Amino acid sequence: MSFMEQLKDGLSKTRKNFTERMEELVGASVELDDDFMDEMEMILVAGDVGIKTTEKIMAALRKAAATRQIKSPAEALPFLKNYIAEMLKTTGPRMRFKGHPSIVLVVGVNGVGKTTSIGKIGHQLRKEGKKVLFCAADTFRAGATEQLQIWGKKAQVDVIAHGDGADPAAVVYDGVQAAIARKADVLFVDTAGRLHNKTNLMKELDKIYRVIRKEIPDGPHETLLVLDATTGQNAISQAKIFLETAHVTGVVLTKLDGTAKGGVVVAIKEELGLDVKWIGIGEGMMDFRPFDPQQFVEALFETKKED
Repeated sequence: MSFMEQLKDGLSKTRKNFTERMEELVGASVELDDDFMDEMEMILVAGDVGIKTTEKIMAALRKAAATRQIKSPAEALPFLKNYIAEMLKTTGPRMRFKGHPSIVLVVGVNGVGKTTSIGKIGHQLRKEGKKVLFCAADTFRAGATEQLQIWGKKAQVDVIAHGDGADPAAVVYDGVQAAIARKADVLFVDTAGRLHNKTNLMKELDKIYRVIRKEIPDGPHETLLVLDATTGQNAISQAKIFLETAHVTGVVLTKLDGTAKGGVVVAIKEELGLDVKWIGIGEGMMDFRPFDPQQFVEALFETKKED
């Protein structure tokens, strides 16, 4: 199965809740009237596109109808497809790799798939010929270090680790030193996902940033925020806390195949101003790929006739 087929398959729940409902509305509508617009608005909100983003999309749709850019309900879907694709356009490189090593900090609450994401992205980069190291700086969650070591074995990547309860900044220091000594291309740093309060999170991350910058002045080069697609708008709320406490450069969205709330991809881009850089659509090592906005929109708006 090609990745595009996997993506279509993975987005099936979202498509049922989103595109297929749009198609039903188009099929049942004669005019681009207020009823049509209200129904479309409800579909976007139900798909977890978010209120703010929905309002922007609907304003564009209403304007297109008023200026006769679109003249019938049937023309609304192609318009929305193109408009959402434009909204999702990425603004920068997939990963900022600068020098050796490039430091990638990975943040997010517990349970979203941070460690799995590190394992799978690390595996892909190693297959591309990069020398990769993992650093187990989530020393608070029982078993987190062992989990990263298991992924290290699967991805054939060495893991720098201390024991449970160790000072995360000390582990990061050792990780950076090892990456320099071994001439690694990329060092992934797994961090704790506790969200007891923003002050603790900020202090912890600040300490890790200081340790990295002492050795690598322009690091970390990427801070990837991992979000669970199945939580929909809750993922946006989580993201806002991390945006206040970390210098987030992009999003990794996991579990897209398990959710009807794939519209959250649009909300992440529009409400947070962040590119989705990687997506997970399955359990396998290769079911994790760079996010391609055009590919995503094509899979999301695939019509039943094409199935």
